[in-house]
Amino acid sequence: MRAVRDVIVVEGRYDKNTVSQAVSGTVIETSGFGIFSDKERINLLRRLAEKRGLIILTDSDGAGFLIRGRIRSMLGGADVKHAYIPDIAGREKRKTAPSREGKLGVEGMDREVIVMALERAGATFLGERPPHCDDSDIITKADLFDLGLSGGEGSAMKRRALLKSLDLPARLSANGLLDVLNVLYTREEFLNLAKVIL
Repeated sequence: MRAVRDVIVVEGRYDKNTVSQAVSGTVIETSGFGIFSDKERINLLRRLAEKRGLIILTDSDGAGFLIRGRIRSMLGGADVKHAYIPDIAGREKRKTAPSREGKLGVEGMDREVIVMALERAGATFLGERPPHCDDSDIITKADLFDLGLSGGEGSAMKRRALLKSLDLPARLSANGLLDVLNVLYTREEFLNLAKVIL
């Protein structure tokens, strides 16, 4: 599986699952139109764009283009690339009926189509390694556990305090936090920050 350095932005969790089966990297959901009123998530996308660049990969229907356009305008001059899937008539396997426009979305695309869309958008591929410089520089689940940020009594409260201190969205799960931290910080930077914050 090829690794992508850029952060990939998709509409929802099924899109995220499909993209994660096609490439290795950080994939962030917009929660559809929920992104329009989520200032925390927009600020997070801005920070991720500055650090790694973003690739917006939405459905090819009207809603997808509306979400894409709104994110582009909200992020201003940030490093944003656009990946497009083809218009293909059909319905996703999990749905009983096709979408309003009758097109397959990102979740209905084959892995090869996703990779080709990312290639055309100018994604930065890193071969077979995950998008990190060095395995010893990766923040792990064990690090979060050791810091009391997951898997223990009071970990949710500590995680919320950390999210607030780092100006990250309050609703990030432990796994989401891990993805974001690995984009924004080296392991050493994060551990030093955690000492001060926690």
